[in-house]
Amino acid sequence: MDLLVTGAAGFIASRVVELLSERGDRAIGIDNLNDAYDVRLKKWRLDKLKKFKNFTFQKIDITDFTLLESLFKKFSFDAVINLAARAGVRASVENPWVYVNTNISGTLNLLELCKKYKVKKFILASSSSVYGNTNFPFSEDKKVDFPLSPYAASKKGAEALCYTYHYLYGIDTSILRYFTVYGPAGRPDMSIFIFTRKIYAGQEIPVYGDGNQKRDFTYIDDIAEGTVKALKPLNYEIINLGNDHPVKLNYVISLIESSLRKKAKIKYLPPHPADVPATWAKIEKAKKVLSWKPKINIEEGINRTVNWLIRNWDWVREIKVG
Repeated sequence: MDLLVTGAAGFIASRVVELLSERGDRAIGIDNLNDAYDVRLKKWRLDKLKKFKNFTFQKIDITDFTLLESLFKKFSFDAVINLAARAGVRASVENPWVYVNTNISGTLNLLELCKKYKVKKFILASSSSVYGNTNFPFSEDKKVDFPLSPYAASKKGAEALCYTYHYLYGIDTSILRYFTVYGPAGRPDMSIFIFTRKIYAGQEIPVYGDGNQKRDFTYIDDIAEGTVKALKPLNYEIINLGNDHPVKLNYVISLIESSLRKKAKIKYLPPHPADVPATWAKIEKAKKVLSWKPKINIEEGINRTVNWLIRNWDWVREIKVG
């Protein structure tokens, strides 16, 4: 298959490209390499992908319709996997415009080009954030009418556009709602990267609230596998990809302490109004429709993440976090 993968230098997309390349697909990756977080991490991920002869990278922003269209003219894509996004709940409160521009307008550009060039399959990376503060576990048939952040609202907007283009033009669409993805070379604005890096360096870690909030942490390899499985024809589906096993943030900190053999210095801060007390994915649909279920538990996942950080400490120590 010839596949367009957006956000290819990102945490999830780079792992997806690896899986696609290993199975023999040709992945054309694009990314604008913005400075939303330390670009050195994005370049490290891209360097890992250079070994694949069936991977091609171009620096393109999904908000640039003209440059995007040049790719659709050059390649006959079997599918588009849209993993490019501005991510992060708290940051979206500070600058909502860039979230709307990338997550909604960028998605619209891709859908328009899929319509024009008759691309049959579209995958959208969405988020558990769309559920807001609702009853557990989060199931795909719950209403998502009350997003608590511009990030969540932008993801809901992208989802709505996907349905419209499926309805009007018959584009086969898989919307994947990811639940707190973590693992080696993860995003440095997320808690596990921040905690691991700061604890190892002997620095204070910030915890918003009392640390008893729960997250359905899901390991990167599981997420990437589920994303690739969603390339199958599904007509139109919204599917949760989560671990179905929420754990307290304090427990995660204790796992990191144990793996690093270092004690955390914790600074507790007031809860952020855009944060929810817990997330929990109901994954029965993923099991049924994709034959997918997570394989890596939080204990093993944290151990792998810590080991990656230690192996790469010579440059990871310089990565800006938060």
